[in-house]
Amino acid sequence: MELFSLKNKTAIITGAIGLLGKQHCRALSEAGANIVVADLDENECKKFAKSLPTKSIGLALDVTDPQSIKNLRDKVLKEFGHIDVLVNNAAINDMFEDPKAAAEESKFENYPLKLWKKSIDVNLTGVFLCSQILGTEMARQRYGSIINIASTYGITAPDQSLYVKRDGTQSFYKPPAYSATKGAVIMFTKYLAAYWGKNNVRVNTLTPGGVENFQDEFFIEKYSAKTPLGRMAKPTDYKGALIFLASDASNYMTGANLIVDGGWTAW
Repeated sequence: MELFSLKNKTAIITGAIGLLGKQHCRALSEAGANIVVADLDENECKKFAKSLPTKSIGLALDVTDPQSIKNLRDKVLKEFGHIDVLVNNAAINDMFEDPKAAAEESKFENYPLKLWKKSIDVNLTGVFLCSQILGTEMARQRYGSIINIASTYGITAPDQSLYVKRDGTQSFYKPPAYSATKGAVIMFTKYLAAYWGKNNVRVNTLTPGGVENFQDEFFIEKYSAKTPLGRMAKPTDYKGALIFLASDASNYMTGANLIVDGGWTAW
């Protein structure tokens, strides 16, 4: 079990205050890592960091701002002296202000350019910048694991029928930017794995399936019916996979996409 230990390692998790971000922090902390809880709201980050079992700090981070990332890097190096794990988890999933207008606004024909650009900034450029600025420290020390969080919608097209209500109306359409950016993250992972392999920096993708989180009952039923295991994921279902990718248990694994989706992409 020593292979799975992260004792004395420092792990940075972006988007750490989100549903899965908190679970990623807990998982790596339970495996022994010191945790950097990084998200936009520094007060929430600090508050959550106190709940973790290992030494942890909460820091503000805007993944679209290079200076914000550099400030975080400098604070982490001052506090811990090294960076060993980076989980690029920060992402946005389009929310529409008016639920009644969501179906029309989320249609590909009407999808706003500003939302497309915002998704690229956070979901893709944010991964690039964090990897460039924080991963460079790993390359210098010749050790590290970068884990990019993608999505099943980065390897398969969204099934828009999942969002059709029981009365036959479309609640909304899964927007194009999410699939495009998550697909790009998977390819970026391969690029970076090949580039930094010589520096012993491993770069892998974790592709999760949908997590049950108070969605409409009709959606949960439809999603579960399309999944071989017959259910949506629980927030804790990705902890083991994350520890595996972060630790020496996956020491000969890089450029890979670990799909943990209950079988969603198997058929």
